[in-house]
Amino acid sequence: MYARAAKIIASSKRCTAFTGAGISVESGIPPFRGKNGLWNKYDPQTFDIQYFHNHTQRSWEVIREIFYDLFGSVKPNAAHYALVELEANSMLSSIITQNVDNLHYDAGSKIVHEFHGSLKKLVCLNCRAKYSLLEIDLNVLPPGCKKCGNILKPDVIFFGEAIPEPAMTNSFNETTKSDCFILIGTTGTVAPANMIPAAAKSNGAKIIEINPSRSEYTDSVTDIFLEEKATIAMEKLMEEIDKL
Repeated sequence: MYARAAKIIASSKRCTAFTGAGISVESGIPPFRGKNGLWNKYDPQTFDIQYFHNHTQRSWEVIREIFYDLFGSVKPNAAHYALVELEANSMLSSIITQNVDNLHYDAGSKIVHEFHGSLKKLVCLNCRAKYSLLEIDLNVLPPGCKKCGNILKPDVIFFGEAIPEPAMTNSFNETTKSDCFILIGTTGTVAPANMIPAAAKSNGAKIIEINPSRSEYTDSVTDIFLEEKATIAMEKLMEEIDKL
């Protein structure tokens, strides 16, 4: 199956990767849902935009604990770097990611559509000015905008917010242009992101899925299911591509 998947990727005119929490688990970031998910330890309400407005200090304390203290030092893994190699060899046009950890960019990928935003950026709720995380001191909470003094929030979507542009449009545009999609570590339970593979499939794309267990996609849109964790599957896939 790996050999067949490799041939599809190598012969495709335009291939897109679609990644979820599973690709970052091996870097030390737990998924939000499932047995060891963050929602088992933290209340998802903390990440509701209305809760953020009403309890900004508490929301920021949890955000800093999870995303900046606990996971601030995580690094890309072999699966992230394999996608960089595919892009460098003109076998991958872009990555659509549901992850907000910035690991694709950290690994060196050039074109990444961050469907849910990025924790490495902060945005002002008033004037919409954006900052790199490196510009802001998170020892002082909540952090304030240097331009207008208002509150900053991570530039990721909270419950109750819309998918950011141009990531939304760019991601769905890939479903009309790509003839191959590689799904990595995504279960298909989060809308509207979970509509992307189905849209690609309906437009004729071949779907290669990499997951350690079956997902919502496996029996609905997947053409080749590589039942393995991301790092191992991508290593095997790259070995087969090198043989071509």
